Amino acid sequence: MLHSGFGIGHPTDTKDGMENPGGKTVFITGASSGIGQATARAFAAQGARLLLCARRLEKLTELAETLDQAADVYTFRLDVRDRAAVEETLANLPDEWKAVDVLVNNAGLSRGLAKVYEDDPENWEEMIDTNVKGLLYVTKAIVPGMVERGRGHVINMGSTAGHQTYANGAVYCATKAAEKAISEGLKIDLMGTPVRVTSIDPGMVETAFSEVRFRGDKERAAKVYQNITPLQPEDVADAIVWAATRPAHVNIHTIVMTSIDQANSTVFNRRS
Repeated sequence: MLHSGFGIGHPTDTKDGMENPGGKTVFITGASSGIGQATARAFAAQGARLLLCARRLEKLTELAETLDQAADVYTFRLDVRDRAAVEETLANLPDEWKAVDVLVNNAGLSRGLAKVYEDDPENWEEMIDTNVKGLLYVTKAIVPGMVERGRGHVINMGSTAGHQTYANGAVYCATKAAEKAISEGLKIDLMGTPVRVTSIDPGMVETAFSEVRFRGDKERAAKVYQNITPLQPEDVADAIVWAATRPAHVNIHTIVMTSIDQANSTVFNRRS
């Protein structure tokens, strides 16, 4: 059920030292579909309080209505590319939702698949504004509170594309390489605090990613996953929750994960 927050107390760790998500506030950007939505469901199943944003508020409302009736959820529309909106919206969250325990910077996209010198610069701007600048805007708004409270975990959505560049994807790969560098740099900057930083770097995941990349061309998008078994959003969500539930003294820096049919950004096993 959709709530505005009920002030659930902060949880204690489990007996084995693992972090207990129950009652923690988990903020997920880009939560309306794909990995973001799967991550919301996974944390809800663990009893977390969900702070969810996306550009499509109606999709978030639909998601909230399908969660367990006991789930504590606060949804709002936000385009992470808009720095002023990010700053104003997050500064003015209801008091009971301001103390974010886990930030999942999931909002991101790819546009186009073309040679750099033939591509539309609008594609570059949308990817850079969302994948890099948007991630920075949200991080800047949330992390100071984590440092002040002495607890928190930033989980950034990376990609195997940040580890290896592939043909016709130079700018998208560059944005994911930037995410990797930002995650590494943020962890260094947070040394001496208990705040953790993790980058989750999946390969091919069967979501609306390719449909967005090809601006709604479903036939072209379907060919990306043809004769291959890709990861599912739930696989990535499972990794995110796993990283977030390690004992407080453990920081999982990076998880690189692919389907068994993918070796890296360019090598795939496609069955005929």
